[in-house]
Amino acid sequence: MSDVIKTPASRNTQQKQAIMAVFQACARPLSSQEILTLSQASVAQLGIATVYRNLKSMVQDGVLQTVSLPGEAPRYELAHLHHHHHFHCRLCDKVFDVHGCLKGVHELAPAGFIVESHDITLYGACSECR
Repeated sequence: MSDVIKTPASRNTQQKQAIMAVFQACARPLSSQEILTLSQASVAQLGIATVYRNLKSMVQDGVLQTVSLPGEAPRYELAHLHHHHHFHCRLCDKVFDVHGCLKGVHELAPAGFIVESHDITLYGACSECR
């Protein structure tokens, strides 16, 4: 795990290294349960409370950011990603990054309105589930 990104302000524990390795391997937004399950391959004794504690620390340190989808528990992704959107598979419940953006999204606002930001989530079946 020599290429694991170190977090700036907090200790870089074995648990935190396992969590970062999961994000680097998956390269998509992950739920806390996915993080727990995948990280336990490296650190078998890892518990959900430790995952939550590390996620909070990693968000505060700017290493991770929260991905909020309507009606869903938060997911997390690496914070250094450029502007992008998400695809939520309704069958397996995984979330994937969608790179690029709709052209003319700012023109969808009513006349006289100013769009400051936007989030777009596509829903359907991923390539594994279809």
